[in-house]
Amino acid sequence: MGFKLVPTNPAGKWLGFVTAVWVQAISGNNYTFSNYSDALKSLMALTQLQLNNLSVAKDVGKAFGLLAGLASDRLPTPVLLLIGSVEGFIGYGVQWLVVSQKIKPLPYWQMCVFLCLGGNSTTWMNTAVLVTCIRNFRKNRGPVSGILKGYVGLSTAIFTDLCTALFSDDPSTFLLMLTVVPFLVCLTAIFFLREIPPSSSSGEENETRYFGIFNALAIVVAVYLLVYDVSGSHSRVISTAFSVILLILLASPVSIPIYLAIQSLIRSDPKSNSDVERLVTEPLLIEEAIPETEKKPEATAAEVVVETRRRPVIGEDHTIFEAFRTVDFWIMFVSFLCGVGTGLTVMNNMGQMGLALGYVDVSIFISLTSIFGFFGRILSGSVSEHFIKKAGTPRPLWNAASQILMVVGYILMAIALPGSLYIGSIVVGICYGIRLAITVPTASELFGLKYYGLIYNVLILNLPLGSFLFSGLLAGFLYDAQATSTAGGGNTCIGAHCYRLVFTVMAFVCVVGFGLDVVLAIRTKNLYAKIFANKKSKKSALAASNAH
Repeated sequence: MGFKLVPTNPAGKWLGFVTAVWVQAISGNNYTFSNYSDALKSLMALTQLQLNNLSVAKDVGKAFGLLAGLASDRLPTPVLLLIGSVEGFIGYGVQWLVVSQKIKPLPYWQMCVFLCLGGNSTTWMNTAVLVTCIRNFRKNRGPVSGILKGYVGLSTAIFTDLCTALFSDDPSTFLLMLTVVPFLVCLTAIFFLREIPPSSSSGEENETRYFGIFNALAIVVAVYLLVYDVSGSHSRVISTAFSVILLILLASPVSIPIYLAIQSLIRSDPKSNSDVERLVTEPLLIEEAIPETEKKPEATAAEVVVETRRRPVIGEDHTIFEAFRTVDFWIMFVSFLCGVGTGLTVMNNMGQMGLALGYVDVSIFISLTSIFGFFGRILSGSVSEHFIKKAGTPRPLWNAASQILMVVGYILMAIALPGSLYIGSIVVGICYGIRLAITVPTASELFGLKYYGLIYNVLILNLPLGSFLFSGLLAGFLYDAQATSTAGGGNTCIGAHCYRLVFTVMAFVCVVGFGLDVVLAIRTKNLYAKIFANKKSKKSALAASNAH
C-alpha cells in the first residue's frame, strides 16, 4: 500500500508542526519596532512620546486578537493563517512605502492604523499555530509552547541578522522583508497545518523524542545567531554564507516528517500505525481531571461538580465568563501584565536606550534580547514539563523565578554601569521568554482546551495594555521630561538619567508580579499534584501492560 502525506498520519502531523515552527520564526515582527523606529521618528519629526504611542498602536493590534480567539473555534486553521498573512502584508507594506519614501509620510493617525493592522496580523498567526499544535500534542504542552514561543523570540534576531548580512541593516529593506516573508510562509503552512483528532495522536514517548530533536535544532540556530552577533563585522562573502547556512538550519526540522514518511513506506504495515493511534482515544485533560476513584456516574451532575470546586481542575473546560469568575484567572492576568508589560517596554525602547547610553549601533542589543528570549522560552517549556512529570512542581513557580531575575536586570540597567545594557538585555530577554512560554500551557491546564483560543487572546491583551501603561505613558513621559528639543521638531536625551526612573518603577512592578506568581503557585499546588499522580499511574499501567 502506498504512503500518502496527509495531516492525519504521523508524518503529515509532524510536517504540520514544522510549518508551525516556520510561521512562528517569522511572526515575531511586533518585537522588531526598534529596528526602524528611528527612521520613522526622523521622517515624521516625532517626539519620543509620539514615537512610543506609535509602538503602542502596534501593540493595540493585539487587543483585536479577541477576534482571532473567537474565530479559532469556528474557522479552520488555514483561514486563520490566510487572514493573518493578508493583514501583515498590508500593514507592513504601507510602512515600507513610507520608510522607503515611495510615498510621503502619512498623517499620524493613519500610521497608527497601519501599525495596528500589522500588529493584529500576528494574533491570527499565533492563535492558529498555538491552538492547533497544543490540541494536536496535548500530552506535551510545555515543549510545544517552548519550541513555538522560542522561535517567535528568535524571529527578531533572524530578521535583524539576515537584513544586516544581506542589506547592511537598511530600515526600508527590513520592512520589505517583514511584508513579504511572513506572507509567503503562511501560504505554505496553509497546506499542511491542520487540527488532528486525539485518536490520531502518536504516543507520548515518540513525541518526547522528536521534541528533543526540535529543541536541539532550535538551540543550534540560536547559538549560530549568537556567534554571528558577537563576532563583530563581517565581509560580504561571510555574510552571504551565514545567510545560506541559516536558511538551511531553519529548514532542517523537515527531516523529521521525511524520516517518518520513509519509515511508513518501509513498514507498509497498517497495523503498526493503528496500535499507536489507539494509545490516545480521549482528550488528555479529561482523563487528568477526573481520576478513576473520583469519576461520577451521573453525566448530568458534571456542571454542578464544576461549580462547587474551589479551583479549576484539569479537564474542566471554562468558557471565558467562567474563567473571569475565578480568582486564579485574575492573578494570572495581572502577574502576566507585570512581566510582559515591562519586558515589552524595554524591547520597544531599546533603540533609544542604546542611543541614550552612547551606543551608535543598537542592533546587538535587539538581537541579544531576541536570542536569549528564545533560550528562556524553549528551556522553560521543557524544564517545567519535566518537573511536573517528576515532582508535580507548579508551573507558576517558574514565572515567579523569572520575575525576581527581571528585577535584577532592571536594577542593573538603572545603575548604568559599563556593559550593564548588555547584561540587562540578556536578563530581560530570558525572563520575558519564560513568562510567555510558561503562561501558555498553564492557561490550558487551568481552564481547558475547548475555549482556549479565546482565553489565550484575552491574556494577550496584556501586551497592548502593558505597552500603553509602561511604554506609552511611563517611558514616554519620563523620557520627554529629561529630553531636549531638536531643530526638526523632535527631541533627544543622552545619558544614564534618561531611563533610570523608568527602570526603577518597572523593578517595583516585577516585585508585585513575583508575589502574585507565588500566590498562584500555592493555589494550584494540589492541581499539579493531581497531574503528577495521574501521569505516574498511567506510566505504571502502561509498563504493566507491556510486561504482559
